[in-house]
Amino acid sequence: MPSKESEAVRRHWKAARLAQAPDRETGDHAWAGLTSEPPGVDYLAVAELPALWVVPKDAPPDRVLLCMHGGGFISGSRYSHRKLFGHLARAVGARALVFDYRLAPEHMHPAQVEDAVAAYQWLLEQGVEAVAFCGDSCGGGLAITTQLRARELGLPLPVATLAISPWVDMEVSGSSYDANRKRDAFFHRELVRGLVDTFLGPDGDRRDPLANPLYGKLAGFGPIYIQVGGHEVLLDDAHLLASHARSAGVDVRVDVFPEMQHTFQMAAGRAPEADDAIRRLAEWVRPHLLYTGRRDDGQV
Repeated sequence: MPSKESEAVRRHWKAARLAQAPDRETGDHAWAGLTSEPPGVDYLAVAELPALWVVPKDAPPDRVLLCMHGGGFISGSRYSHRKLFGHLARAVGARALVFDYRLAPEHMHPAQVEDAVAAYQWLLEQGVEAVAFCGDSCGGGLAITTQLRARELGLPLPVATLAISPWVDMEVSGSSYDANRKRDAFFHRELVRGLVDTFLGPDGDRRDPLANPLYGKLAGFGPIYIQVGGHEVLLDDAHLLASHARSAGVDVRVDVFPEMQHTFQMAAGRAPEADDAIRRLAEWVRPHLLYTGRRDDGQV
């Protein structure tokens, strides 16, 4: 049975389904309210980017998590997610860079992947030795598509990727949309199709690899760790991404958390399931990020 504390995530999504669409600032505040303030973490503004440095005590300067927030490409920000990624950075023992990207409908694809690549390029220019990508929901998909674009530009690939409830299937084809329709407190097929239309436009290419990484060539990518809730309609997105990556020879781990909702990790510091998930993410990525050098095989 889900813990009492984790039910806050379900209530959050139920309220979002019932509510009229709030403005982005209100939505960010509600989302951030799920997460406790992580101790021992400082936040520093970045002058060159709309971004925050998340700095745990004694974190090395040359090992960084590049964090991509969720929000369906229409909401979310460095402020809605700073505490979530703060918990992760503290558990890993590494700095994190949490950045904003342009949002739809004002800015449609490929603006988001362009902004993510720009943030990655900026980070490499700072002399960072090793980078791991991390993202939740649409940010989880962006953590993959950014690598595809980075490779096209001849940039080194990150050492590893953490994908939390990744949204990747722009064709909205998974059977879990039906199997989990009554279990998912917020998402359903029609809603996600609407997000796709907003992100890509009604005539956008649902098979563009820079939007839908299930059509991207993932050979040569570093290892990927995927977490997903068992009650999500996006459950099949996680499995489809894992299968596609494995078929390209990528090392993939998938953890399904029974009865959990989409991005339940947002309850970090409050719900035991979220804290367990953060611990697993940190233990998995730490050896890849802290004890290895930067990948230089940008071309496959």
